Amino acid sequence: MTLSTRWWWIRHAPVVGPADRIHGQADVACDTSDAEAFAALGRLLPAGGVYVVTPLRRTRQTLDAVAGATVSAAIEADFAEQSFGAWQGLTWAGIQAQDPDAYRSFWIDPTRTAPPGGESFADLMARTRRAVERLGRDHAGRDIVVVAHGGTIRAAVAMALDLSPEAAMAIVIDNLSLTRLDHVGETLLQGRGGGWRVSGVNFPCRWIPAKPL
Repeated sequence: MTLSTRWWWIRHAPVVGPADRIHGQADVACDTSDAEAFAALGRLLPAGGVYVVTPLRRTRQTLDAVAGATVSAAIEADFAEQSFGAWQGLTWAGIQAQDPDAYRSFWIDPTRTAPPGGESFADLMARTRRAVERLGRDHAGRDIVVVAHGGTIRAAVAMALDLSPEAAMAIVIDNLSLTRLDHVGETLLQGRGGGWRVSGVNFPCRWIPAKPL
């Protein structure tokens, strides 16, 4: 039988406060008031999965709302959102006004340029890959449920599809969406030690499939 490790990626609930701020790795709270949305997500998740959150509390708050506060989850630092360094908490308009040179330099190559004191999206892709490969080895053949961030999940999809950082920017990951990626022992490309199958990206939380993903 071909071994399959199933990854269930959930983006955390919307952050409390103004929507136009760059949160990055700022440890801000999220809004868990939409009970219907969390219940719908909970119905989609597999029983007996390995649960993973990031060090940022909005992921643990989301998991608590979906699966209950008694669910045990590992904390994976490499799945944290992209760090925007000195720009965290600011708006893009505010950055442009405050530091136009740095703003202009960033947008010349936004996927490979790090904000002051932060990291690039390419950096985020590299650490996401490391963690996926490590956890995939540790929990091979199981369901791995990760509550993470838009940037992290975009990086995971890009890894599965072998996309460049620039191409990955076309991927949309909404709050409280579900993304399913399966790593299988063998794919149509035989002899490469396994590969990825993308079962679905950015499913709305209230979308209930006719059969399990």
